[in-house]
Amino acid sequence: MSWQARFADTPDVLLSEQRRGTVVPVLDLAIGGDEFVTIAGPCAVENEFQLMATAQRVRRSGARILRGGAFKPRSSPYSFQGLGREALRLLARARRETGLAIVTEVMSPEDVPLVAEYADILQIGSRSMENFSLLEAAARSGRPILLKRGLVATIADLLRSAQFVLDNGNKNVILCERGIRTFDTTLRNTFDAAGIALLKQITHLPVIADPSHACGDRHLVPMLARIGIAAGADGLIVEVHPDPDNAMSDGEQSLDFAAFDAMMAGLEPWVALRKRCLDVVESSALQAMEAVG
Repeated sequence: MSWQARFADTPDVLLSEQRRGTVVPVLDLAIGGDEFVTIAGPCAVENEFQLMATAQRVRRSGARILRGGAFKPRSSPYSFQGLGREALRLLARARRETGLAIVTEVMSPEDVPLVAEYADILQIGSRSMENFSLLEAAARSGRPILLKRGLVATIADLLRSAQFVLDNGNKNVILCERGIRTFDTTLRNTFDAAGIALLKQITHLPVIADPSHACGDRHLVPMLARIGIAAGADGLIVEVHPDPDNAMSDGEQSLDFAAFDAMMAGLEPWVALRKRCLDVVESSALQAMEAVG
């Protein structure tokens, strides 16, 4: 069975002669093009010092987009829920001072206008991937959408959510593999590197990897980042904090500044190899599409 037949209900997200590769513009960036884009920053914006110090450091090490949660969907009602509007103001200030684009999560349709006022990319988190009212509102904001794969979502589920965003007039969708829940509980999630490779073969949308959530262990993040690049990812989203042991959210999977610097330096040969392979990968994908289409 061809991919076109298997995913017949999501035709607009599939690779075709008419849709060979979507490049998502964000400020002066082009996600899905030749440049490998790293997104980095804290899980949650905690205070001015934490965010500004992180923004300056990740910028120096090569990140192009700053991540930081203003509204946090936490499993426990007693966990830190984010600073809300104040965090958005801090993110906007970080953009002014560093030139980094901003991505942050939006959790409800009602919050979309507020978050879109400050953010360059709206993140739809894994818990919200099938919140179709939120997807519609986010799509109609006109901002690019970073769509994270749900905790137990199949590839088909992810593509259906992407199709929904496209159906609501927004073609700038970035898919994100962030690990899924499986029977194995050794790590926080199971990183589906094969899912990245498959998405790059069958869709025209950019795909990024989230090695932080994929494992939940900061020591494994650099290795999973390399795997993501090898699988064909167009970028990474990584959690970085000045003091992970005292972070208010996801400290166990956050890199400190020195670890982030080392990871970025270690990724340079992998990113260089990716650039040389882009033409080969695209040609292979088109040949596979023609063979089964």
